Amino acid sequence: MSKAFLASVLQESLDCTGVAANRAASALVDSIVHQLKTTGGFTLPSFGTFTVKKTKARKALNPRTGEPVKVKAGKTVRFKASPSLKKDV
Repeated sequence: MSKAFLASVLQESLDCTGVAANRAASALVDSIVHQLKTTGGFTLPSFGTFTVKKTKARKALNPRTGEPVKVKAGKTVRFKASPSLKKDV
C-alpha cells in the first residue's frame, strides 16, 4: 500500500479533491510516525499493533564477499496482527 493509494481511497470515500485527500493521507502517516517516536507504539483496533523494538549490535556476513561485517545497534518497527485481522485474511 502506498500513500497515493491511501489518498485515492480517502478521496473516493470523502468525496473531496485529490489535493485534500493527499494532504489527509500525509497527515495520517505523519501522525502515526510521531506516535511511534514519542510512545514507542501504535494500535489500530481490529487491525493490529505497531511497536518500536531496539536491535543490538551484531556481526553479519556480506552476502557478496562472505566477509564479516559489523551491524550497528538501532531500532526497527514490528507489527502484530489482531485476531480479527488474522481471521479475515
